[in-house]
Amino acid sequence: MNQLLVAATSVLEGFDWIVLAIYFLALVAVAVWVVIQKNNNTEDYFLAGRNVGWFVIGASIFASNIGSEHVVGLAGTGFESGTPMAHYELHAWIVLLLGWLFLPFYIRSGAFTMPEFLEKRFDSRSRWFLSLFSLVAYVLTKVSVTIYAGGIVVSELLGIPFWYGAIGIVIFTGIYTVIGGMKAVIYTETLQTIVLILGAVIITYLGLHEVGGWSQLRETVTAVSPDHFNMWRPMSDPQFPWTGLLIGGTIVGIWYWCTDQYIVQRTLAANNIKIGRRGAIFGAYLKLLPILIFLLPGIIAYALSIQNPDIFFVEKADRAFPMLVKTLLPVGLKGLVAGGLMAALMSSLASVFNSCSTIFTIDIYKKLHPDKSEKSLLQIGKIATGFIVILGIIWIPIMEKIGGGVMYQYLQNVQSYIAPPVTAVFLLGIIWKRVNSTAAITTLLAGFFLLVMRLGSELYFQPQIASGETVAHALYDFATINFSHMAIFMFIFSVILCVSISLLTTAPDYKTIVGLSFGTLTDEQKQAHKNSYDTIDVVLSVVLVFLVVGILCYFTG
Repeated sequence: MNQLLVAATSVLEGFDWIVLAIYFLALVAVAVWVVIQKNNNTEDYFLAGRNVGWFVIGASIFASNIGSEHVVGLAGTGFESGTPMAHYELHAWIVLLLGWLFLPFYIRSGAFTMPEFLEKRFDSRSRWFLSLFSLVAYVLTKVSVTIYAGGIVVSELLGIPFWYGAIGIVIFTGIYTVIGGMKAVIYTETLQTIVLILGAVIITYLGLHEVGGWSQLRETVTAVSPDHFNMWRPMSDPQFPWTGLLIGGTIVGIWYWCTDQYIVQRTLAANNIKIGRRGAIFGAYLKLLPILIFLLPGIIAYALSIQNPDIFFVEKADRAFPMLVKTLLPVGLKGLVAGGLMAALMSSLASVFNSCSTIFTIDIYKKLHPDKSEKSLLQIGKIATGFIVILGIIWIPIMEKIGGGVMYQYLQNVQSYIAPPVTAVFLLGIIWKRVNSTAAITTLLAGFFLLVMRLGSELYFQPQIASGETVAHALYDFATINFSHMAIFMFIFSVILCVSISLLTTAPDYKTIVGLSFGTLTDEQKQAHKNSYDTIDVVLSVVLVFLVVGILCYFTG
């Protein structure tokens, strides 16, 4: 832990600090402008008044997803393992599912949160469970990983100790999030998206130039690691079996992109389904970028470390991206990229802070105190953020023991255990009206039990797993099933359980769930859905699917 208090040497010079200062001043200006607009009620504070355009929604979706764990962790995975994790970045097509399949039901319900939607579709038990489950999941994944990645970035670039940098930027982000709410988050994320993409594109271009171009990159890397450009690893691969990444990854993707408050809240800020869907389509196109601007730099760092290990030395995989910043960028551009990395950190933190406060305030506090005023609810929402941050910081040391120390892989590990039951309940609840409240809560609870069993067994057998020692024990076998295959097994179990209980118990009262499932849509609602999209929406969606398929076909070794 003492190493986390040791300051590194800053790689930024005079003009870099000026560029970084300009970025922060612009960010403050946007935040102040938003705060001046005022938040009069919970709809203003948590959903930006439901009056946000498609461009801002799409940019916000991208910025929320692309946190420091992507910039640092995805580049680290690219350095260490190559392209398999690109499967998760190709979930752009799943963002289309949000816009075309899920979002119409969410907006039609008028729900503020995903737990609230579950209550409208099933009952209050599901809402209570998902509220608490989501808050725990944010601590296990988004908060702790983002703070950890941010600490690495700040320490490497600014030359200050890990904990000081991480906590300092958490406080800065928390201030404008608490004061401005969702409106501050979503508009600052638009600025952060531009800065982040610009900075990452520059470092990718310079890295490719330094390594000798695309052909030289492939030649250098494949000479040492033949499978580095192969997304399709064998089913027996201990880390990246193609079956797990393609099928298990899709299960996780539906949970993350289509049912998680963290992402969906952005589309709920639209004033109608059409705007929300177009925001999702735009966000889907932006989602393709991380392969080129985050994963590829990790592979470039690997190639450079092969070509010239004295200059391009990488101590740990997670340090690959910061190494490129240190070694490749001239004065001024380092400041811009540093701003981009800060943008990634702050956008993710701001998003999770706002989502946590929304869930806690609307789904927990308001349920317990339904008579509280709008002003009181706003105050509670602001207070809730601090507790989540503290829990996330506490979890960081434990996080380092899971997932082999590579952050992005850790994130996928934990999400693979969280996602299956939630995905099953939301998906079945929308496509099949027969699913009832008893089936929903039973499936969610059973999935949570499996999650605890899996994480507990991983921690228990961590010494044996790390050393490669095999233990003849059923619990050890359970702990060592590939994380993406585990997601498939848990999802199949959840679907079978949910369907079985639904058929064995009383059907729901369909009058109470009108418009919340395909089987309960009225003729008027069906017509409204047809009127909510144009030919351009369909064409852009189809083109994106072809792009995804093309990338999957290209990276085959």
